[in-house]
Amino acid sequence: VAPVEEKKKDLRKITKPRPGHADLVGGIKYRFDDLRNSLERSSARETTMRVAVGAVAKRILEEIDVEVASHIVNFGGIEIAIPENLTVSEIKEKASKSEVSIVVPEQEEAVKAYIDQVKKDGDTIGGIVETLVGGVPVGLGSYVQWDKKLDAKIAQGVVSINAFKGVEFGLGFEAGRLKGSQVMDEIVWSEEAGYTRRTNNLGGFEGGMTNGEPILVRGVMKPIPTLYKPLMSVDIETHEPYKATVERSDPTALPAAGVVMEAVVATVLATEVLEKFSSDNLEELKEAVAKHRDFTKNF
Repeated sequence: VAPVEEKKKDLRKITKPRPGHADLVGGIKYRFDDLRNSLERSSARETTMRVAVGAVAKRILEEIDVEVASHIVNFGGIEIAIPENLTVSEIKEKASKSEVSIVVPEQEEAVKAYIDQVKKDGDTIGGIVETLVGGVPVGLGSYVQWDKKLDAKIAQGVVSINAFKGVEFGLGFEAGRLKGSQVMDEIVWSEEAGYTRRTNNLGGFEGGMTNGEPILVRGVMKPIPTLYKPLMSVDIETHEPYKATVERSDPTALPAAGVVMEAVVATVLATEVLEKFSSDNLEELKEAVAKHRDFTKNF
């Protein structure tokens, strides 16, 4: 008779990979005969630390009057009818009051009902998260080298989040369907505000650098791969067709993913701020940013 611990280990061994997860490819890459090794290491649990670091990053940004917010703009195919001209502060406040991180209370119950139905169906949904950053200093990032562009750094950070499959800024992919006159943000200047743009179609970036408008970035999260009505797979020990392994799952992790995305964007941005400005101490940082804001306003 096999020892109890050995029996437990065998029961937890994974040989039927889930489509859409790291199970199979991780097993092939690292030559695991138990796919739980790649399953656990690739888990979104690793984002816990990224959120913790992001909390520190947001505090740094707050000290220089930079505010970060996120909300869901598409919930598993349900478009959220977002009012125009909401400020970053308003979006942050409204989304924080919603259990599903949307800014339109009238759609709350419809989204919840949809989640409940998806759960009953044994399925999962993803969606689109939008993160906004207001009060951003002009000139973060650089055009001089491909890996210095700040929008590229943010894009890499967003797509590195578990289950995220795409990223866009401002109009994003819609810009490919429009003419230049419909996309470019006209420049204006006033004594009070300095240089601003009439629109923010480019999401706060020009040439890989911040232009002073709010950063507007969206990330798309795919549905969670673990389904309670699993798709077909192949057992790696027998190569026979089987239904994929069922692990604990939720119908969606979209609101939580928004928290992660906000933390990731804040971390990339705070890192860039600390690289650009003198920051041996907080007062020095605040003075440097204030001086830079005065310069850009009167350039």
